[in-house]
Amino acid sequence: MIRTSFLKTATALVLAGIFTSPAFGHSTTVKSCNRDVTFDAAPKRAVSNDVNLTEMMLALKLQDRMVGYTGVSGWKTLDATLREGVKELPELSAKYPTKEVLLNADADFYFAGWNYGMKVGGEVTPETLAPFGIKVYELTESCIHIMAKNKPTMDDMFVDLINLGKIFHVEDRAEALVAAYRKKLDGITSKIGTVKEPVRVFVYDSGEEKPFTSGRYGIPTAMIEAAGGMNIMDGVEKSWTEVSWEPIIEANPQVIVIVNYGEVTAEQKIAFMKNNPAFKAMDAVRNDRFVVLEYVEATPGPRNVDAIARLAAALYPNNM
Repeated sequence: MIRTSFLKTATALVLAGIFTSPAFGHSTTVKSCNRDVTFDAAPKRAVSNDVNLTEMMLALKLQDRMVGYTGVSGWKTLDATLREGVKELPELSAKYPTKEVLLNADADFYFAGWNYGMKVGGEVTPETLAPFGIKVYELTESCIHIMAKNKPTMDDMFVDLINLGKIFHVEDRAEALVAAYRKKLDGITSKIGTVKEPVRVFVYDSGEEKPFTSGRYGIPTAMIEAAGGMNIMDGVEKSWTEVSWEPIIEANPQVIVIVNYGEVTAEQKIAFMKNNPAFKAMDAVRNDRFVVLEYVEATPGPRNVDAIARLAAALYPNNM
């Protein structure tokens, strides 16, 4: 009778979603780059790195599962939206965290990426954190640093949200969010219509002697293509990288996307391009076609779709 009573109670708990022991089939496995990562239970002491990854956590309303965030104030400032979202959470490290930072926070989960909080061969990696019980989920865009992958689409960002939903057992929340993004994206595509010749776009992140830009594997390529354009650096087999000015001048971009962050403002970057004689023949410079995207908009995260709408309006002003 006692055993029968226990089984009935356990069954009721499972059906109610209360009993989350892996013995009752509630472990979750997701693909993170080239690894399968299994979670026996939803993390309770998560840490995210960088503004865009932190906003993914906030978009899924996971603040109560977090003990802090890292990698923001060392390079960027918190805008009002993010500041409000993380007001109860400490910034554990201004730049990339050390292993000790995560251990001192008693973290059980680290949401980061390669060159978004982790470096290949660095102190903080999935392998170095595993002995301490800290599970890592890697930003999909960043996987190109450790494995071959296809050119990005907006699905790369969507799959991160879906996987976070699975990890934290908020699948319905993640699926609803992604469905809303897809619907908005479909609306943008419909307004653009058929594109016979995509608008040529250059992404200017930083640097004067040599520009830092987004190549084939950066999320801006997916954003630009969703907006009916083409990244003139599509032939560069990198996500974010330094290049020379010559191929940019030769490609003659029609629109230049300015990534706004750091000590050099977007206005200063635009002024640099307008005042440099080497760039005066560029269509984008001659026609004053600049689009400013904040760092958090130009890296994978919840603000991408609204940024695509602004890009599309700049590329096809008569359609939007």
